[in-house]
Amino acid sequence: MALMDGYPALKPTKKTGDETLHFNSQPLSHTLSDFWGWSASDLVSNATRGILAEYIVASALGLSDGIRTEWDACDLITAAGLKIEVKSSSYLQSWFHKKPSVIEFSIGPTRGWDARTNVSSLESKRQADVYIFALLAHRDKTTLDPLNVAQWEFYILGSSVLNAKVPTQKKIRLASLLRLGARQVSYDALSSSLHAYA
Repeated sequence: MALMDGYPALKPTKKTGDETLHFNSQPLSHTLSDFWGWSASDLVSNATRGILAEYIVASALGLSDGIRTEWDACDLITAAGLKIEVKSSSYLQSWFHKKPSVIEFSIGPTRGWDARTNVSSLESKRQADVYIFALLAHRDKTTLDPLNVAQWEFYILGSSVLNAKVPTQKKIRLASLLRLGARQVSYDALSSSLHAYA
């Protein structure tokens, strides 16, 4: 139902996967879990890998209980209000390729969008306080397992460094990130490593 000034943002409830497709009130034999398996089983594909990387980081930070907001200004916000952007890359791709991919991450300034109001900010900037670059670093396709967090590498860099050194740059390679001082941390050290940015 529309209100006088528009349609308010939906407030989704967290699903279990057991929900079924239905014809009005008549349940069908297909579940939401079936849909997830159909649509998102290729965890190495660029789009799904990016969402998985966000979830892996959220799980390490104790922020995975909620529901992801598509296209929000930043990916995660800690209880202390620290805004985090998660970017992912991988040496291996789902498709055939002759050599490992060059590792590159998106870092471009954006006009932040608010899902609650459907309003974008007028200023183009980096919306987060800190970036976590999640690299699926495993290089053997026969044993590649994106659910194994040990196959990932994580690099942390404050947005202030990017703003000072590469203010308008849209993409950055791993070697350049390291030159800027990005710190590599393990999955189990992600949470404690963010204290320096609080």
